Amino acid sequence: MRYLHTMVRVQDLDASLHFYCQQLGLQESHRIESNEGRYTLVYLHAPKDCEQAQKNQAPLLELTYNWDSEVYNGGRNFGHIAFEVDNIYQTCRKLLDSGVTINRPPRDGYMAFIRSPDHISIELLQKGEPLATSEPWASMINTGNW
Repeated sequence: MRYLHTMVRVQDLDASLHFYCQQLGLQESHRIESNEGRYTLVYLHAPKDCEQAQKNQAPLLELTYNWDSEVYNGGRNFGHIAFEVDNIYQTCRKLLDSGVTINRPPRDGYMAFIRSPDHISIELLQKGEPLATSEPWASMINTGNW
């Protein structure tokens, strides 16, 4: 068994691509459009997974955009998507500076949570050992849900 992808339904493809690509840093692998099915699938990969994503079409995040209006409630009940990062503090600073709310700051130097425009929880985990506790993260409070 091997992991292939996680699918997330999105209501605004442009807003979601801005979040996942411009703010979070994922890259588009490929996309599929179906006039008959009235949907667009956009497959994304993390920068360090580029070679593997191209070779194996995995691991990927699939954004599913249904052309006909539909409301998706409770992104939190989906669970979360997790990404390993080289430096949790630098990653969270970049996200914060680009307008992303850090719902669960990396107070422990190891874990943080943010949410996509469709309220999907995204967990960011420090690669290797936790970083030393650092401000402003150590005293930052939680915001909203994750």
